[in-house]
Amino acid sequence: MMRSLRASENFHILLWLLKDLCWVMDLRIMGMIMIVPTLAMAVWIAWRSRTDRGEFLHCLAVVFWIAANGTWMIGEFFYNDGTRPIAIGFFAAGLLTIVPYYLVKLVIKETVTK
Repeated sequence: MMRSLRASENFHILLWLLKDLCWVMDLRIMGMIMIVPTLAMAVWIAWRSRTDRGEFLHCLAVVFWIAANGTWMIGEFFYNDGTRPIAIGFFAAGLLTIVPYYLVKLVIKETVTK
């Protein structure tokens, strides 16, 4: 297991790129396989970031993003692009994870600067 959180994040980028390359090249089996380690690494990174609220929320948003991305890919591969509504739900969950964080930061910044 990777000791450094940064090393985990960098490896995660590699997995994500491989997954998306499989998607764009229409390598269905490999693309499906790559969802698992990519999503698992995102969950692992989020878990490791749990002590820092801001980092954790961003990492959790990435988990939702990859879930959306994988769902969309599956839909394009096997369901005539019919999983977009589910993917939209995951994308929305990612936004709902971090938008309140930024709204609170904006409110706090406005309050402090006044």
